[in-house]
Amino acid sequence: MADASTSDFDPHIDAIAAARWARLPAAGVPWLHGEVGRRMAERLDYIKLPTKEWTNWSWQRGGLPEHSALRKSFWQKLTKAKFQTPAELSQDMIWSNMQLHMEAAPKRMIEAWHAALKTDGYVMFSLLGPDTLIELRAAYERRGWPAPLHTMTDMHDWGDRLVQHGFAEPVMDMERLTLTFATPERALKELRELGRNLNPVRFGMDAGPQAVAGKAWRASLLEALDECRNLDGQIALTFELIYGHAIKPKPRVKLSASSSVSLANMREMLRQ
Repeated sequence: MADASTSDFDPHIDAIAAARWARLPAAGVPWLHGEVGRRMAERLDYIKLPTKEWTNWSWQRGGLPEHSALRKSFWQKLTKAKFQTPAELSQDMIWSNMQLHMEAAPKRMIEAWHAALKTDGYVMFSLLGPDTLIELRAAYERRGWPAPLHTMTDMHDWGDRLVQHGFAEPVMDMERLTLTFATPERALKELRELGRNLNPVRFGMDAGPQAVAGKAWRASLLEALDECRNLDGQIALTFELIYGHAIKPKPRVKLSASSSVSLANMREMLRQ
């Protein structure tokens, strides 16, 4: 992956397609997103930082975290604008479930999280990793087709990106979940609810103009999915799930013969 600091936009993601997906109304929270959110919420038990105000950054498809502490004491605000400014939000926690891998500008999103958090606030997030749909990738490769989804970033690279943009103590972990389907039609329906192929060079579940259109293309796609059956005869698809959290630390200033400090950072240091 390209260094996130070199550009606002991920070179492996079509920004126009990503924006189109973000605007597409969601019929509901996909099952996988809800399950990942539940598993991410369990990790809140290990975080002892005080949390009173928090924002659900993944407001459309991410669902609400299922956690008793959130229901009892946390204040929750839905975030419909993608990128916020410090004047608009001053949060103890940012919650982003299954969203970051669909963002064409992850650098801007991480910077917006940082700006929205209080000092010692933290972000919790989840997303898909590079081993997602390895079975379908293999079926595509056998046909000489472009990959069925855009390139996903490794969890260690996400940790590095967080540090590059002002976060500290990133904790990343990963697990793999296999979903099974009785028919390729059911698998295709589920995949289209989960996301889109945002690769700039693509034809897949959201076939571009270079793909074979109509019924012939759909039949070929269903055949590729049908090749993903396991020993039990079920279509089995792997999803790599990445979880992470990181803290916004107190501002640090490196002193030299001549140093400049922003007014916001100076006020924060004086408060400390």
